[in-house]
Amino acid sequence: MRSIFSRSAGRARGWACALACAALCVVPPLSADARPSREPVRVIFDTDMWGDIDDALALAMVHALEDRGEAKLLAVTSSTDDPSTVTFIDAFNRFYGRGDVPIGLVRDGVTARQTAERFSFFGSDRGYAEAVSNAKAPDGSLLFPRTPGDGGSAPDAVALLRRTLAAQPDGSVVVILVGFSTNLARLLRSKGDGFSPLDGMSLVERKVRLLSVMSGAYADRQGRPLEKGDPEFNLVLDAPSARDLFDTWPTPVVASGFEIGASMRIAGASIDRDYGPANAHPMSAAYRHADGIYRTQKTPPGVLHDHATYDLTSVLYGIRPDDGYFGLSAPGKISVSLDGSSRFVAGAHGRHRYLVMDDAQRARTLEAMTLLASQPPAKREGSER
Repeated sequence: MRSIFSRSAGRARGWACALACAALCVVPPLSADARPSREPVRVIFDTDMWGDIDDALALAMVHALEDRGEAKLLAVTSSTDDPSTVTFIDAFNRFYGRGDVPIGLVRDGVTARQTAERFSFFGSDRGYAEAVSNAKAPDGSLLFPRTPGDGGSAPDAVALLRRTLAAQPDGSVVVILVGFSTNLARLLRSKGDGFSPLDGMSLVERKVRLLSVMSGAYADRQGRPLEKGDPEFNLVLDAPSARDLFDTWPTPVVASGFEIGASMRIAGASIDRDYGPANAHPMSAAYRHADGIYRTQKTPPGVLHDHATYDLTSVLYGIRPDDGYFGLSAPGKISVSLDGSSRFVAGAHGRHRYLVMDDAQRARTLEAMTLLASQPPAKREGSER
C-alpha cells in the first residue's frame, strides 16, 4: 500500500488490439523475460483489495504470468472484512478466464469503514471494489460478470488457506501478501482439521517455500538502511497480526518496503492505451474510480494520476525471484511495532530479507510490471479458445 504520511505515496498494446487478440483467441507473445519452460510457481495471493488499486494491478500481473505459463493461481484471500472485496476479485478473475479460482474472506478483521475512518483521504467506505463489481451495463446486466450475491458467503480465509496448502506438494507454494497480516497470522495459530492433521505452523513449514510480502519501510530514497521505518499502511491497521507474522513465520520471507514501490509509478497517461475505457476492463474502471484519491498538484488536468507499484513488486519477486529485477539485503530479522513501523536487524541466521535496487534495475523492473499488468487476457471467461 502506502506510507500513512503520503496521500498517494507503457508500452503495452492498445486495448483495441487487446480485444482483437482475445477475439482471435491468440495468447499475447512472450517477452524475452518470460521463461515458460520453468515449472509454474504455485501462488496464494492474500490481499486487502479495497482501497489502493495497486492490489488490482498486482492481481492482473499474476493472471498475466499464469497466461505465460510461469504461475498457477491456487487461491485468493481477502484481508479486508468487506464482501465487496470478494465480488470484485471474482469479477476480476472471471475477466481473465479463471472464475474457478477459490476466494476466501476474513471474518472479524479490518473493515472498510475502519480503513476509511483512519485514513480520511479515502473519502468514504465505498471503495472501488464495490463500485466496479456492481457496475451495470446499459441493459441492466453486470458490466463485469461475477457470481451472484454480495460475496458474504465466501469461505473463511483461514479454512481456504488450510485446504489449499494441504493439497499442494511439499515446499511448492509461494504466498504473496499485499495487505493486512490477519489471515496469515491466524493461519499460523490454526489447529489440525479435516484438511490436514498439521497445525498451521507445521502446515506452512511443510508446504510453503517463500513469503513475498509488501509491507514496512527499510531504506531511504538513497537506499541507505533505516534504523526504523515510518508506520506503513499494510502494518498499521492490524499491527498485532503483522508482529506475530514476522516473529513466527517459519519459512524465508522477502519484504518489499514502501521505498521500492514508491520509486516506480505506472503512468496514468497510458491507462487509456493499455486498458481501454472503464466499461472495457475492470482494471481501467478501478483506476478511474480511485483517481480522485491519488491526484496531486503534479497531475496535469485531464490526465489520470501516476500510481505507485507497491504490491506489484512483491508479485514480480515472488514469481521471478532469479531474474535480476531486484537485489536483496543481507539476511536478518524484521520486527513490527504496535504503531505499524518496521525495523530490520541484520543477522547471519535470519530468515528475513528486503528488496533493494539500483537505477538500472528500476527502469527494467517498471517496464516489466507495466507490460505484465496490462497484458490482455489470453482467454476471457465465456469465450472459446
